[in-house]
Amino acid sequence: MNTTAASLDSAHSKAKLATRRMHWPFIWTAVVVGLLCWGYYAHLERYISPQRGLGYWLGIVGGSMMVLLLMYSARKRAAWLKWLGSIPAWFEIHMTLGIVGPILVLFHSNFKLGATNSNVALVCMLVVAGSGVIGRYIYTRLHARMDDHEVTLGQLKAVGERLRTQAASISFLPSMLDAIDRIERRWIDPPKGPAERLLHLLSGGPRLVVARWLVRYEINRTVKRTVRGDSALSARHVQRIGEAARSYAARRLEAGRRMAEYRLYAQLFSLWHVLHIPLFFMLLIAGVTHVIAVNVY
Repeated sequence: MNTTAASLDSAHSKAKLATRRMHWPFIWTAVVVGLLCWGYYAHLERYISPQRGLGYWLGIVGGSMMVLLLMYSARKRAAWLKWLGSIPAWFEIHMTLGIVGPILVLFHSNFKLGATNSNVALVCMLVVAGSGVIGRYIYTRLHARMDDHEVTLGQLKAVGERLRTQAASISFLPSMLDAIDRIERRWIDPPKGPAERLLHLLSGGPRLVVARWLVRYEINRTVKRTVRGDSALSARHVQRIGEAARSYAARRLEAGRRMAEYRLYAQLFSLWHVLHIPLFFMLLIAGVTHVIAVNVY
């Protein structure tokens, strides 16, 4: 019994992985939102004109930044461009330019609509920028759940199966493992339908809370029943195995949830990528048309 509990405890400590917590995106978001709110309500048309001076150059710089977004795709696909820097560094540059560029263009336009060609370019830019924000969120959530949770979940399930076969002398342990398997399938494993999978993704937190409560309830009920009915086992040993089983179940449910969400976010990211690239080229066409219209006509 001591070996069984020790095996569970050892599996927990080896399987636990720390999730990176990055606070800077929240600070960055607050700065961007504050800047946009200030620009929208500051009546900057008294100081900035899209046709000349600072306003004109804000449009040039912002538009140039959005053209530079293509460098990230070029760096990913052309090995000879490695002298420009690493792909992760260019990804960060890509995300920064994709936010700063549209902000400069919004200040260039004074947050107002103008001629038809400029309106088309502005709407395309806002759609692409919004798409980029969504993609960034999906990317962040995707990589926050990549930390070998598939390996971790597989290891935890293997520990459960090994204990199921090796702990025949502990009659109540298989029933605990069966309860964990049943609750995991019901509340953690993703469904097959696309709508159900999206709902499953959005309700991950509440489902994990319910699954943990159900597991604790099942294990506590098994422990109490065993303590009352099995005189060969001391209450202390039964309680210790029950506590180890609760900790094991919590780690396993968390790893299962993260792995399920990782797979769903990966699918969403693939779909987003298919939509984002055509939108970006629409922005380029609209932007070039706007520049030509302004400077020629």
